[in-house]
Amino acid sequence: MRACVIVYLERVDVIGDLLNEVRARGEVFGRSPASPPWSRRFAARAPLSLATMVHGEAWVVPAGGEARLLRPGDVALVRGDRTFVISDSPGTPPQRIVHGEDRAGEVGEPDQGIGAGGGCLLVTGAYQLGGELSQRLLDVLPQVLVVPGGDVLLGPPLQLVWAEVSGSAPGRQVVLDRLLDVLLVVALRAWFAREEADAPSWYAALSDPRIGRALRMIHDAPAAGWTVAALADAVGMSRAAFARRFTALVRQPPLAYVTEWRMALAADLLARRETTVAAAARQVGYADAFGFSAAFKRVRGVSPSTLRLPG
Repeated sequence: MRACVIVYLERVDVIGDLLNEVRARGEVFGRSPASPPWSRRFAARAPLSLATMVHGEAWVVPAGGEARLLRPGDVALVRGDRTFVISDSPGTPPQRIVHGEDRAGEVGEPDQGIGAGGGCLLVTGAYQLGGELSQRLLDVLPQVLVVPGGDVLLGPPLQLVWAEVSGSAPGRQVVLDRLLDVLLVVALRAWFAREEADAPSWYAALSDPRIGRALRMIHDAPAAGWTVAALADAVGMSRAAFARRFTALVRQPPLAYVTEWRMALAADLLARRETTVAAAARQVGYADAFGFSAAFKRVRGVSPSTLRLPG
C-alpha cells in the first residue's frame, strides 16, 4: 500500500474581476498520511474549489455529478456550494468529513511524509467568491472541470506549489497564498482556451486587440463618461465599425455592456453597510441617485435600495 497525504488550503474573500483580482489567505491542512482505501468529503460549501494531484491519482466525486479522475499535474475546479468527495476510488465511502471549523485539527509539519515512497500528494483549496462580479465567472463554469496536467501553462506554478508545500522556508504561508492565487487564474485561462470550454463572449473578446482594449478601459474606469465615439476613438476605429465589432464579439452593444458592468459593480458596493445609494451612484459614474436608481431598476429589475444591508 502506498501512503497518501492530503493538503488542504482554504481561501477566503476572493473577488474576481475577469480573473484579474484574486486575493486570499490560506492554511495548510491534512498532514497525516492515509493508506488506501482513503476518502474525504469536503463540506465547507465553498462556491469554488480547486484540487490538484502533485503525485499519484485520485477521484473527484461531486454531489449528484460524474466522478472525474485526477492524474499527476491535473487541476480540477469544482463549482457550487454542495459537498464533494476526493478519494482513491469513486466507491470508497468517506472516512472523514472535512468542515471549515475542524480543519485546524489537521495541521502538521510540511515535511512529514509528503510523497514518501512514491505515495500521492493532493492539494486542494476553497475559494469564497462573493458578489456580482465573481458570479459572472461562476455562471459560465461547469460543475466540475479538469485541466490536464500536460497543459504547458500549469507546469511552472504547480512546481512552485510543490516546492513550498514540501518545504519550511520563512514566508512559506505568504508564498503558498500567492501561488494558489496564480494557479487558479492559470487553470481558468487554460480551461477557457480549450474548445470544450465554450469560453464566454466577454472573455473571448479580451483577446481582440481593439475590443479587448476597450473592455479593459471600461473595467479600469467604470465611472468615466463613456460614449461609443469616445471608446472608438481610443482604440483607433470609426464609431460604426467599433459598434459592429464590439456587438459581434461581446454579444452586447457597447453602452449596454457599460451599463451592465456599472450595475454589477454597484450591486457589490450596495452590499456594504457603509455605502449609500448616492455613494454607489457616484462611484459608477452617475451624477445623482435618481438617474442611477432608474438605470439600476431597468437593468436589474429591483430598486438599489432593496440591496442595502440594514444598519
